[in-house]
Amino acid sequence: MDELPDIYDTAPKKKGEMPFLEHLEELRHRLIKAILAVAIMAIIAFYFSEHIFKLAIRPLGGVKLHFTEITGSFMAYLKISIYTGIVAALPIVFYQLWKFVAPGLYPKEKKMVSPLVLISVLLFLTGASFCFFVVLPFAIHFLVNYAQGEMTPIITVSSYVSFAGFMLLAFGLSFELPIIGYFLGRVGVISAHTLSRGRSYAIVLIVAFAGIVTPTPDIFNQMLLAVPLYILFEVTIIVVRLTARKKETEN
Repeated sequence: MDELPDIYDTAPKKKGEMPFLEHLEELRHRLIKAILAVAIMAIIAFYFSEHIFKLAIRPLGGVKLHFTEITGSFMAYLKISIYTGIVAALPIVFYQLWKFVAPGLYPKEKKMVSPLVLISVLLFLTGASFCFFVVLPFAIHFLVNYAQGEMTPIITVSSYVSFAGFMLLAFGLSFELPIIGYFLGRVGVISAHTLSRGRSYAIVLIVAFAGIVTPTPDIFNQMLLAVPLYILFEVTIIVVRLTARKKETEN
């Protein structure tokens, strides 16, 4: 009889090693826990959705919102509860992510899971806050007043919540660049030398990404994302360089 594939191998495994199917099962459990955390937080947020909504519309200034469907206001509150649930559940979501990759880390690195979760959350909140207090007011002012002489803006509450929610998530995730660099550096996918040599390509990609994510075509709003991203790119090079040195000492 032919030998069974490696994924069914029952031989004892080293500590931290898992067959491919067990990795998939572990990923499934982690995803379920993360989704449940978001769902629970979203349900709690829906109870306070009216107060959250009042806070969320501050970047609008004096711009009035409308809804054109019977379920318009309800769906807006539901959307804002989901976005709030995602943000509120970030510690659990990042914890599940890092616990999934923890078996492949060194013992000293496994002790870094909690600090990495905290740093990941702080970076996301920094990016989202920067978007909320700086980028959104500029973007809304530009978009609402663009060609206002020929058109009258009627902004629906649903479109605003979707627009603002997407922007907050995009900026928050963009600020995770150093954490992504740390992980890729630890597994050997990237190095500080490679990142340093690719600065010119990184600048082009960052500017292109900022142009896609930011809703306005003016260079000022694009630079509001591109400049912080480039700074984070330089921070990522430093992070990768430091973690690579630690890895060498451990080996």
